[in-house]
Amino acid sequence: MILGLLGANVAEAQESFVLSDIIDEVRVGVHAHNAHYSLWPVYVGEWDLGNIHDVSFDVLFHSPQVDAFRWIGSPRPELGTTINFSGLESTFHAGLTWQVPVFETPFFLEGTFGAALHNGYLTSAPEGRKNLGCRINFYERFGVGVNITENATALLTYEHMSNAELCEANGGYSNFGLRVGMKF
Repeated sequence: MILGLLGANVAEAQESFVLSDIIDEVRVGVHAHNAHYSLWPVYVGEWDLGNIHDVSFDVLFHSPQVDAFRWIGSPRPELGTTINFSGLESTFHAGLTWQVPVFETPFFLEGTFGAALHNGYLTSAPEGRKNLGCRINFYERFGVGVNITENATALLTYEHMSNAELCEANGGYSNFGLRVGMKF
């Protein structure tokens, strides 16, 4: 009897569980690889937007309802990847993403901070490649977005990966691109 009730409750829990209980948004994007070398792209004249060879996939989760997350502004945990299709560096990143609305408009500002694992060279990179120093580096992303509908977003993003000179080399790079998202 007790096992029967337990089995029924497990079955009900499995039926009521859906991915939207955990996943808040899924995004895909296209990017210019290594558009700039710096975290702060203030010299727009130095940008190179001609190498659109990257695609990104990101999964943003609902912010955990715990005091520690509320205390830091309720960021959404995120996992993602930026894949380069021309043989250059690709990354897998994990981080926290904060989003701030721009007044009473559909626009918002976004920032992500975390870590990225890459498949590039640490040192002794050949011509045209970066010496990234550490296998795991800091990952930052800034963006300006718009809520197109209740369930669709679009963002211009600038993502950067480097090690803040904690390793022998620090040939960081930044990608610039467009991400579109679907909220659940």
